[in-house]
This record gives sequence, C-alpha cells and structure tokens, in this order.
Amino acid sequence: MEFLRTPETRFECLTDFPFSPHYLDIDDTEQGSLRMHYVDEGDKSSAVVLLLHGEPSWSYLYRKMITPLTEAGYRVIAPDLIGFGRSDKPTRQQDYTYQRHLLWLQNILTQLDLNQITLVCQDWGGLLGLRLVVENPQRFARICVANTFLPTGDEPLGAAFEKWQTFSQTVEELPIGGIIKGGTTTELSPQVLAGYDAPFPDERYKAGARAFPNLVPATADSPESEANRQAWKTLAQWQKPFLTAFSDSDPVTQAADKIFQQRIPGCAGQEHVTVVNGGHFLQEDQGPRLAQIVVQFIQNNP
Repeated sequence: MEFLRTPETRFECLTDFPFSPHYLDIDDTEQGSLRMHYVDEGDKSSAVVLLLHGEPSWSYLYRKMITPLTEAGYRVIAPDLIGFGRSDKPTRQQDYTYQRHLLWLQNILTQLDLNQITLVCQDWGGLLGLRLVVENPQRFARICVANTFLPTGDEPLGAAFEKWQTFSQTVEELPIGGIIKGGTTTELSPQVLAGYDAPFPDERYKAGARAFPNLVPATADSPESEANRQAWKTLAQWQKPFLTAFSDSDPVTQAADKIFQQRIPGCAGQEHVTVVNGGHFLQEDQGPRLAQIVVQFIQNNP
C-alpha cells in the first residue's frame, strides 16, 4: 500500500499542543505496515480516557481537553486515525474502508492493552468507536458520545450531510481548516487553522479525508449497514454507563442524542448534557466544558 508521511517539520510550534508523539506499527492489510500516531498523557497506571476524533480533524481537536483530564487523574489516549494527523496517509481513496479503519484502530486497544476505558467520541470517532465497543465490550467501562451517530442507511442522513458529501467529492482543494472553521461557533485564529491544516501539505495527503464521507452507510445496502444494525442490537442491551453530550448548534447530528437515550439502557439515570455555544466540533468550541462533563461522568459512575 502506497502512503505518504507528513514531515515532522509541519508539526513544529503548534498552538497549544505540547504533547509528545507516540507511534504504533500496524498491519496495512496488504502485507505491509503503516505508522499510527497517538497522544499518551498522564499516569500510565491510571484509568484510561480514549478520545476518538472524526473527519477531517486529528488529535489536535482534543488539545483543550487533554490537560484537564490528566489533571483530574486520568491517562489520556488520543489516536490519529490512519490518513489524519501524524499517522501515515495511504494515497488512494479506495485504500480506505470502514472495516480497515476498524482493524487499524483496534491496534490501539490491543497493542497498548487498554482496559476499563472511558470512550469519548465525536463524528467518525463514534462510527468507529461504537463498533469497537461492540467488538471489545470487556475493554470498555463507560461511553460518552458527542455529535455522532451509528447510521445504518435505513433512514435518510439529511440535507446537511448530503450537501457536505457532495462538496467533499467535487471541490478542487479540500479546505481542512476551513471545514473546521465552518463547524464551530467561535472565531478560530490563523494559528489554530494552521494546526488543522498541518497534516496535509497538499492534496495528495487528503485521500482519507475525501474518502470518509463516502464510507458513511447512506443506503440500506451500504457495505457496513448490516454490521451497524447488528451493533445497534448489542447496544440495545448495553447496561454500562452511557452519556450523551451533544452541542446546541450542530445541524448534522441534531436530535441523535435522543435516539441514543431511547435505545440504550445505559443511558438511564445519566445526567445528559446539551453543551451550549458549541458547533459540530464542540471540542474546539467548548473543550474545557466537555472535559469537565467527562470527569463528572466518570466520578458519578465509578
């Protein structure tokens, strides 16, 4: 599998991101290997909070949450999905599949042998993270979902998603920082926008970012539709603590929190939160607030 590796110089002097890089070598599924980056902060013997990003961000999205979580006593793991951040970037869109992303991400759990995990996931972090939960239930203690869903293609994904999907496939230059800016309620500085653009020196590095919108199960016969239906059946029996923390200004996932609350037993009795003044990328808009919500969630469900 052909891939590109973003030069380390692109990540020098990132705004508010002082965290040391860590890497895993993982099977690319074609008898080769890829390098996956992850942030690993806090005491290694502490309870784990796993932060999963989505499209088209990377672990930089969680920079406002990592330190508050470690200061509260937790070990924080924040991977970069293959194709994003400091992780390697296969060069063809067809190299990326939902199943491959799951297999690649599984390495974080198995190679680091993570257990008693509190999962925090947003956007594609949820589409992948919830499948990981179903496939590794013994490793997860709690789940906090934020602006995400687990689509099966049995219901329309909505006009906002369809517009985004079309844009992602037709625009000549995919404006990564601009996409983040368009999904936030706060003004982002040029330095922050540069942080989101850092992994992508040019369009050759963006195959993964362009591929993701087409991997969402949008029709009933999409490749992962049936697997997601089966995952919902498992989640319908999930008794461990499950919290929704959706923002108040996300047109893509609005009302999905109520579906989680209705379908998943672990939601019962939890103090579900609507995060005020947050867009789709609520970690950027309200990172410290979301970190506080996660800490309270863990403390309320020891």
